[in-house]
Amino acid sequence: MDTIVSLAKRRGFVFAGSEIYGGLANTWDYGPLGVELKRNIERLWWKRFVHDRADMVGIDAAILMHPKVWEASGHVAGFNDALVDCKSCKTRHRADHLIEAQTSERVEGKSAPELTALLSAHNVKCPICGKSDFTEVRKFNLLFRTHIGPVEDQSSAVYLRGETAQAMFVNFKNILNSTRQKIPFGIAQIGKSFRNEITPGNFIFRTLEFTQAEIEYFIKPTEWEKSFDEWQRGMEEWLIGLGVEDEHFRIREHSKEELSHYSKRTIDIEYNFPFGWKELYGLAYRTDFDLANHQRVSGQDLTYFDSETNERYLPHVIEPTFGIDRTFLILLLDAYHEEEAPTAEEGETETRVVLRLHKELAPIKVAILPLSKKPELSKVARSIFDELKQHFVCEYDETQSIGKRYRRQDEIGTPYCVTVDFDSLNDNAVTVRERDSMKQERI
Repeated sequence: MDTIVSLAKRRGFVFAGSEIYGGLANTWDYGPLGVELKRNIERLWWKRFVHDRADMVGIDAAILMHPKVWEASGHVAGFNDALVDCKSCKTRHRADHLIEAQTSERVEGKSAPELTALLSAHNVKCPICGKSDFTEVRKFNLLFRTHIGPVEDQSSAVYLRGETAQAMFVNFKNILNSTRQKIPFGIAQIGKSFRNEITPGNFIFRTLEFTQAEIEYFIKPTEWEKSFDEWQRGMEEWLIGLGVEDEHFRIREHSKEELSHYSKRTIDIEYNFPFGWKELYGLAYRTDFDLANHQRVSGQDLTYFDSETNERYLPHVIEPTFGIDRTFLILLLDAYHEEEAPTAEEGETETRVVLRLHKELAPIKVAILPLSKKPELSKVARSIFDELKQHFVCEYDETQSIGKRYRRQDEIGTPYCVTVDFDSLNDNAVTVRERDSMKQERI
């Protein structure tokens, strides 16, 4: 993990947030290469799950929503983590994380008193000071709260959204009325969500703000199992299509005790991170929980009329959820390779770091490298750069030796390097080098 974090900062993928002021814990900024990779992930996701399907539409909703949205969804009352403090060193922890890390026992769904008892029964120790002296576990709401207007009172309180899903439910009727979609169909959104996490960490794995790509897929109640299986296959195929090794992820079924209040069935797609198997994506069958609650609280009719069967009903929902930041992280982890590669000196090798990113995801697609800074070479190389940049994200680099420039492009995942040399002035050809094989072809 340290290797990936170092590479991310050194090459401009991810920087610590507000670093010149000492940073703000668990906030991160995507640098020049990072923003390209992140947007490539989002673009490919949108193409696969929205543009390539006739049964999908997208929205981009406001982050601030009416507070009654979060009351109806259950977030104000039930969107909580289990908080505990070490009495010795005053460090704050997630009680469930402490127990699971030191006992391998899954405790999702346990009440605060049950977690308190487990901390004592297992003699769980504080990872900071090593003592086993904790306060009683208490619930802590994860929604960030703010205010609209100059007066900060209860009437002006609003929340930063804890998930992107609710905007799709409250816009369900608008989308039905403005499109020609019929059940089954889905609504997709990519956007920022905010959670006041107690113990975020592990680089960009768990942060205070993060980007979600979510789908609410509306179905007939009787068809939920078929739809669930189809979406599970689709999520697994998406990962494999990105180049993620299939042995690096697995499916974990939620037990009845850990199911969310709205879910009848949930699975996690977990990835084998350097810090263990952790959730990457989620897939949930939310029944009609959300539409029913919003219909009840808002007083609006959110039922669907099926003209083919002449019946009216509240649709049920299958929800695939993708973490964009976690996708970003696993792509760096899966693509990172170290290998021995030949140097310019015959018979000698050196360690080559290469990011074997899917070509569609690579931040830079083509690097144009004149062999030297000679004006005659620069002129040709610049003309090639100006032409190729109309079609690909390109980089022009004429500093350091050609070998070092190749190594830099390998390390940031650039699939192709185009080298302009003195022969190019005569034969009007260049050398194209492919990243993974390092094979060079004169073109």
